[in-house]
Amino acid sequence: MAVLQHGIKGGVTVYEKEEGENAMGMGVKVKVWGDYALFSRPELKVERYSYDVITPSAARGILEAIYWHPGMRWIIDRIYVKNPIQFTSVRRNEVKSKILASSVLQAYNGAEKPLYISTKADIVQRASTLLCNVEYVIEAHFDMTEKANETDNPGKFKDIIMRRLKRGECYHMPYFGCREFPAHFCLCEEDEIKTAYDEVEEKDLGFMLYDIDYTDKENLQPMFFRAVMKRGVLDLRDCEVVR
Repeated sequence: MAVLQHGIKGGVTVYEKEEGENAMGMGVKVKVWGDYALFSRPELKVERYSYDVITPSAARGILEAIYWHPGMRWIIDRIYVKNPIQFTSVRRNEVKSKILASSVLQAYNGAEKPLYISTKADIVQRASTLLCNVEYVIEAHFDMTEKANETDNPGKFKDIIMRRLKRGECYHMPYFGCREFPAHFCLCEEDEIKTAYDEVEEKDLGFMLYDIDYTDKENLQPMFFRAVMKRGVLDLRDCEVVR
């Protein structure tokens, strides 16, 4: 089943299911796992604190790292939480500033601008609350876009995706929120996926980031949804997205 934008009512985007062979036939299940993950909550900016589970946008980013093409668009259908949700805290040394593009331009034009960051002056220590020992199964499908050319078709893309998953190929190493937390992946061939919360009928995770609306490049809009995990599964096929 695909998810189509049905309409916007009072700032809420309503998504509905689409029946069809293309939606189911072009689906794929990918198992991802790693030691740590950090899906930062935007309301906690200084001390980074992770959401309880992977966000749909992060799941899409992992799939795009494995295979992306302008003629297709990934849509996340379900997220299965395979391991119990566990948090840990770490402290990391970071810098509180960055080199501005305007400073680089001025230095290029001959101005005496320092093009470095002094760690002695700018170093800060920040605490982060991470997820540890994470494992998910991402169930997704893709739709064709208007940028697909005459030689592109769903069957071709599906074959490429399956081949890359079986070989462990990717454009760049997928990661769980931060590049220092790599995500290992493989094709999930389980018919019945067991989760860590099979006995928990429902768990409300609150509002979570769904994705970013890139329609207006000058005004990127975050989109949120009410995340409710049922028996360890986050079902995104029929959800309301608040802008």
